[in-house]
Amino acid sequence: MMKKYFVLIMICLSIAVAAQPIKFGEAKGLFMSLGVGPKFPVGDFSDKNNIGVGAETSLLYTDNLLMPFFFYSTLGYQHYPGRQTLYKKTDYASYSSNMIFLAAGARYYFPPLVENVALLMPLVDAGIQYSYFENSHIFKEGKNKQNFTEGKSKFGFQIGGGFSMFILDVMAYYNYLPDNQYISIVFKATIPIFVKI
Repeated sequence: MMKKYFVLIMICLSIAVAAQPIKFGEAKGLFMSLGVGPKFPVGDFSDKNNIGVGAETSLLYTDNLLMPFFFYSTLGYQHYPGRQTLYKKTDYASYSSNMIFLAAGARYYFPPLVENVALLMPLVDAGIQYSYFENSHIFKEGKNKQNFTEGKSKFGFQIGGGFSMFILDVMAYYNYLPDNQYISIVFKATIPIFVKI
C-alpha cells in the first residue's frame, strides 16, 4: 500500500516539473544530506506514543538566481513505540506507530555568525509533508480483542530552524499532521553531488 502512494506522488511531481520550464542560473549545486534524530510526540499523539526515532535523506538544489534559498525534497522513516502507561491502563499488550514521509520545501540561509574558525550560519526551513502511518494494535491474551494493523495517510506541514556548518546541520522542526503533531530534532550531514561554478 505504501509503495502505491509514493509511486503516485513521484509521478505527480515529475509531471509538475516537466510541465513548466525553469530557467536556472549558471552556477548551480545539487546536494544530498543524511539525517537522524529523536522525535517527540505532542498533544493527542503523545497519549499512546513514546519518544521515537527517525532517519531521513534529502536532496537540495540551489543556483546563483535562487541563493540563499535552497529547495529540497526529503524521504524519511520514523518509529514510535507505545507508552508504558498505556499498557498499564488499557487492554494493549503492545502498540507502535511506523511512519514513512515525503516532504518538500525551501530553506533560507542567513549570513554567517562566525566565519574565521568555522562557518556557522543560522537557517530557517518550511515545507509541506505527506505521511503514511502504520499503527500496530496488539492486545493482551484473554481480552477477546482481535489484533490489527491500521494504515492512515495524512498531509501537513513542517517549520523549523537551526544552524549549519554547511556540511553539518543541527535542526529543530515542528511538524503538524492531523492528530499527529511532533517536534523533531535532526542531525544532518550534507555532501555535494554536483556543483557547477
